[in-house]
Amino acid sequence: MVRDYLYPEYEAVRNPDLCIGCRACERQCANLVHKYDSDLGKMVSNSATCVDCQRCVCLCPTNALKIVKSDNTFKKNANWTNEAISDVIRQAGTGAVLLSAMGNPKQYPVYWDKMLINASQVTNPSIDPLREPMETKTYLGKKTVSIERDRNGNIVSKTTPQLELETPIMFSAMSYGSISYNAHKSLAMAAEELGILYNTGEGGLHQDFYQYGPNTIVQVASGRFGVHEDYLNAGAAIEIKMGQGAKPGIGGHLPGTKIVGDISRTRMIPEGTDAISPAPHHDIYSIEDLRQLVFSLKEASDYKKPVIVKIAAVHNVAAIASGIARSGADIIAIDGYRGGTGAAPKCIRDNVGIPIELALASVDQRLRDEGIRGDVSVVVGGSIRSSADIVKAIALGADAVYIATSALIALGCHLCRSCQSGKCNWGIATQVPELVKRLNPADGKERLVNLVHAWTHEIKEMMGGMGINSIEALRGNRLMLRGVGMNQKELDILGIKHAGE
Repeated sequence: MVRDYLYPEYEAVRNPDLCIGCRACERQCANLVHKYDSDLGKMVSNSATCVDCQRCVCLCPTNALKIVKSDNTFKKNANWTNEAISDVIRQAGTGAVLLSAMGNPKQYPVYWDKMLINASQVTNPSIDPLREPMETKTYLGKKTVSIERDRNGNIVSKTTPQLELETPIMFSAMSYGSISYNAHKSLAMAAEELGILYNTGEGGLHQDFYQYGPNTIVQVASGRFGVHEDYLNAGAAIEIKMGQGAKPGIGGHLPGTKIVGDISRTRMIPEGTDAISPAPHHDIYSIEDLRQLVFSLKEASDYKKPVIVKIAAVHNVAAIASGIARSGADIIAIDGYRGGTGAAPKCIRDNVGIPIELALASVDQRLRDEGIRGDVSVVVGGSIRSSADIVKAIALGADAVYIATSALIALGCHLCRSCQSGKCNWGIATQVPELVKRLNPADGKERLVNLVHAWTHEIKEMMGGMGINSIEALRGNRLMLRGVGMNQKELDILGIKHAGE
């Protein structure tokens, strides 16, 4: 038999001169990397189980620890990389699909970083956001394209239900079960204070969070977990999940080990049962079928809430979005291939889907060309990392953005990519009570509020530098963007000019 031995990917390095044997690292590590050896009278480490979550490093009182990437490699080969060889060995030993978490880590182009923002100088002066009004309020939903008046000259409002955001940012779908109760509560409380919305994901809504309904988007996925009349009427909007950026074309899966207690009750499935959402909705095989679900949900919620359809960014996304706009949906959410996930087949996460920047530009242009851009709002997600990414997204045509990974980083996530294990040392992607309590919801809420406030201030600063005083004036204003290091085809899809033009 061939022994499936792989050298640890990370190594825990301890400075014996600084280590005081306090055992804090041992208490904090859910992966059992550290332990005290009474025979040796010192702390020792088993690097084989380390996932580089940085918990021990952050909480070591004497800075005696660091986690380093192992420099041990297979014989150098440009084709057969260390990762490729390791994956083959793991699968040969288990016969299983390799799972991983968070977004695509490959070195594909990040188009946000290849776009620069234009600035005003003399003839079109900039605006000082500290002294002049700057509007970041955003409305999502179908827009009226013409003005009607009654016989007295008063405007007749036929506006369909809208979502009102104080800033064009929302917390993306992360289900209760994939993340902890405390993480979910942090998102809900922050959304309420910020005047924005958070998304329940496909796991239903815990009874404690119904109070945050005006700031909640409830999601309906193929598994219909936790979906009932009260749930549909609890939120400000309903989202139909057709696809997800990290795993286009496949469904969701929450292991039975996480289906415990309140998660089981919220999802309305037995404890210990795997929660599997199949890839297709088995009642949707056409735009006409989608339209039927859209209006069924509107009927169930008395036509008081906008309906969102969420799709993954794929090569024919513009045509798909065109169909969705005609299905009666009020908002289209598009998730790019760098979008995060609690668990996805590694081969799907790293090889399927397209960049959100290209998908957004092509969708916005297609809807404009067909004269239906005002029929829907467009929300994008999939690695929105900064306020600059948000400004660029809106200039490409987005009405607002979804953030998830950046929100989790604000809560303490260090992107160790082991969410699927349920052993999150930061209390986020776990249901282990001892780990969950490590995240204080009040502290989490404060950090999320701080992040969005900081980004909103920066958005105002950048808009001011462009001589623009509202999100509405920025939306789809591609003249404010210039590309660097891109070929002509990429520039054409994005609809922007090269720097210097």
